[in-house]
Amino acid sequence: MAVKLIPYFVMNGNATEAIQFYEKTLGAKVAFKQTFGEMPENPEMPLPAEAKSLVSHATIQIGEDVIMFSDTFPGQPHQSGNQVTICISSNDKEQSSQFFQALKEGGQVEMPLQETFFSPAYAIVIDKFGVTWQIFTDSHQ
Repeated sequence: MAVKLIPYFVMNGNATEAIQFYEKTLGAKVAFKQTFGEMPENPEMPLPAEAKSLVSHATIQIGEDVIMFSDTFPGQPHQSGNQVTICISSNDKEQSSQFFQALKEGGQVEMPLQETFFSPAYAIVIDKFGVTWQIFTDSHQ
């Protein structure tokens, strides 16, 4: 079982600018970047045209570590102070489920643990201390 803790920066429409800044200032390398417009379309949640160029997910490498990014999903509020979350990544769905069950106790589930197009088991939980966790199962680890 491999487990990693990854800082995840949720930006207010300026994720691309932040990534470029870290490339220039910290020598970061973009490992992955996808916009909302590049995601599979969801007919139940049509994407506004102005949101198509916003970052849905990106990973940059700085030395041996990574930072993940996204812009706030269109229509969702962005509050300064909650733009940094911790992404706990595992290559084991059962381990991800255990993390989810433990972190949600006394906390708040923002997105239940579920299969997504990018992960076999993914969730977002705010724990009882107010820390936002993204639980990500990486089938490529």
